[in-house]
Amino acid sequence: MHASYDPDAAIIGECDLRILIIDDNTAIHEDIRKILGAPSQEDSSLDSEAAEIFGAETESLTSVAFEIDSAFQGQEGLAKVQHALDEGRPYAMAFVDVRMPPGWDGIETISRIWKTYPELQVVICTAYSDYSWEEMIRKIGKTDNMVILKKPFDNVEVLQLAHTLTRKWTLSHRLRIHVDGLDKLVSARTYELQSANLRLQREMEERALAQKELSCSEERFAKAFQASPIPMAIQSRKTDRFLDVNEAFLNVTGFRRLEIISHTPAELNLCPDPETPLLLRLQLMEDRKVRNFECQLRTRSGEIRDCVVSAEAFELGDEAVALVATQDVSEQRKLETKLRHAQKLEAVGQFAAGVAHDFNNMLTVIQGHASIHLTANNLDKDVAHSLNQVSLAAERAAALTRQLLTFSRKQVVQPQVLDLNAVVVNLYEMLRRLIGEHIDLRCEFTDGIPTIHADQSNIEQIVVNLVVNARDAMPQGGRLTIRTEAVEIGNMHTSRHPQSRAGRFVTLSLADTGCGMDAETLSHVFEPFFTTKEVGKGSGLGLATVYGIVAQQEGWIEVTSVPDKGTEMKIFLPACESPAKPATGEGNTELRGGGETILVVEDESAVRHIMAHVLRHHGYRVFEAADGPEAISMWSEKKDEVDLLLTDIVMPNGLKGNVLADQLKADKAGLKVIFSSGYSSDFGTESAPLDERSSFLEKPYKPDVLIRAVRDCLDR
Repeated sequence: MHASYDPDAAIIGECDLRILIIDDNTAIHEDIRKILGAPSQEDSSLDSEAAEIFGAETESLTSVAFEIDSAFQGQEGLAKVQHALDEGRPYAMAFVDVRMPPGWDGIETISRIWKTYPELQVVICTAYSDYSWEEMIRKIGKTDNMVILKKPFDNVEVLQLAHTLTRKWTLSHRLRIHVDGLDKLVSARTYELQSANLRLQREMEERALAQKELSCSEERFAKAFQASPIPMAIQSRKTDRFLDVNEAFLNVTGFRRLEIISHTPAELNLCPDPETPLLLRLQLMEDRKVRNFECQLRTRSGEIRDCVVSAEAFELGDEAVALVATQDVSEQRKLETKLRHAQKLEAVGQFAAGVAHDFNNMLTVIQGHASIHLTANNLDKDVAHSLNQVSLAAERAAALTRQLLTFSRKQVVQPQVLDLNAVVVNLYEMLRRLIGEHIDLRCEFTDGIPTIHADQSNIEQIVVNLVVNARDAMPQGGRLTIRTEAVEIGNMHTSRHPQSRAGRFVTLSLADTGCGMDAETLSHVFEPFFTTKEVGKGSGLGLATVYGIVAQQEGWIEVTSVPDKGTEMKIFLPACESPAKPATGEGNTELRGGGETILVVEDESAVRHIMAHVLRHHGYRVFEAADGPEAISMWSEKKDEVDLLLTDIVMPNGLKGNVLADQLKADKAGLKVIFSSGYSSDFGTESAPLDERSSFLEKPYKPDVLIRAVRDCLDR
């Protein structure tokens, strides 16, 4: 079986166009060789057609030499054609005789050759018409590669056919090669396109997968972003406009989403400091992240909130953005402020605790000597005035120390059942003198109000502090109204006032017509050391002390104030069902002693001497001891004579006054005791309670207060 012809493998020489003569007549072979051996001019029309086909000028095939082979039978001719193909040097054309006995005739030979090599150009040579044209077409098939040459043939005709058909074969062959090259190029391009298409398809699949993962990631981010309790926003780093915000951010700022999106912080007036957005952008440009940037934020209502901002720069699509997390630390700042105030208060308390004992001892000596000399007859007027000033200064110093101790809750309290109306009435004359003639003082008491369980001096201090505060708010004069009433607090009231609680309460309210307070001042009014008064006009502890006492009594304060209209402070104290003892004032009656014996134990000699002098002056016998051990030593000899122990609480040498009292009372049942101190952090509490045979005398005190306390304790 013969191999098929591969046109790409053929090597075509311009000077060796091959022609095969298949004819049983040798003379024919010779004649054709002679004719084709001479060169001839060829028409140039094919050259122009070739140039048009191939896009460039093609070499002329004129003066072409032919390589001529001969075959005398059809089988031999087919063999030569096949051999030429195998060599890669195919024949361009063949002259084939129709009659070639024996064997194949020309028609059959041509049919077989064309099955092997269909491009071969064929000239059928015949002396007469053995076959009609229709018969040849029917046997061979319709083709444009065949012409008929009648014998005898003309030399010029043979030469023209040779040149024309070989030129046609050459052009066809070149065209085939060119088309095959184009086919290969198309195949290569197609392969490249298919490969590119496959790569593109894979990239599209990868991109689709990445897009899906990105969508899932964005969905997770969006859910986390919206659900985050931390206020968060996404801003354009180029324009500073908000691209998105979460619900927490809306809750903090008070804006609606449509009011924020596509706007800048400056347009929304979010930043009280206009430099804040610029500083944030500059820091993001330098570090691409911001951590714990402290600033302030203005809400839609105008409220200023303290914030800590953290931000991260990243790319969202083609846009440079920043994820901004804003933490509202306003409440934290308030707690920190309260803590600092508490620490300040603790420091004040520690300071007060450190100096109160010694300071009040000195004030006791000052008050005692001043009071003693003020009672002298025929006292010089100037000396009396000076002594009065000394006494008043001592009282003011004692009041300031007592305020510090009260506010820091380090004072000794002696709660008892009180009638609030009676306490205020007892203070009325002093309050009248305190506020001056330019203020109209009115009292509106509700009869039959319940009693309260409180320390009388604390309640008096509340009234005095509030009255002084109201007086200072009315420098040009005005009206101050003090009211008392009983109220029943229900759930409706507690819903409006979180600090309140349900139950039965007694209220003490003071309403003035003074300058009033704005909301900012009102928010700080009970803070320690906060004051709107001039330097030297107020300590900033008056209202803070009131707040501390009321809180200690398990009550609360409600304040209403309008600038230039006045202020009302209403104090709520828990009601008590027990009957009250009559409130006592400072009476002027001199109480004489009945010869009773008092053991005075005081480590400060000056205080001890003034106490002993006052007691002896009022008819009492006095034994003096400088500390607990000395008192114990004296007790063994004098215990039968002693009716009352008057002892300081804080003393040196390891024996406090309350411990000394316990030892002496254990040795003598019924011994009465007065404890005296300017400060004690552990007295009057559950660990060291006062009983019915003991009382407490707070330093500093005047001689008449000392005598009254002694007389009350002895007569109890």
